[in-house]
Amino acid sequence: MDYVRVESSHIQAVAYDDSTMTLGIRFKDGGDYHYDGVPERVYAGLMSARSVGGYFDRHVKRGGYRCRKIQ
Repeated sequence: MDYVRVESSHIQAVAYDDSTMTLGIRFKDGGDYHYDGVPERVYAGLMSARSVGGYFDRHVKRGGYRCRKIQ
């Protein structure tokens, strides 16, 4: 997945693989996580959100998606 930098105080970059519906989040503190089964609309909402961190918290973190730490 190709990561794209975002403006956020906690998130450094975001990636999305539409073939597997996997959302990648790279945090500024160094952790990379993959969230499985994330619909493309949630990714699009994240990328267009005024607050990337707030959207991530409401729609991804609390969304019940399976999370895997990559690094």
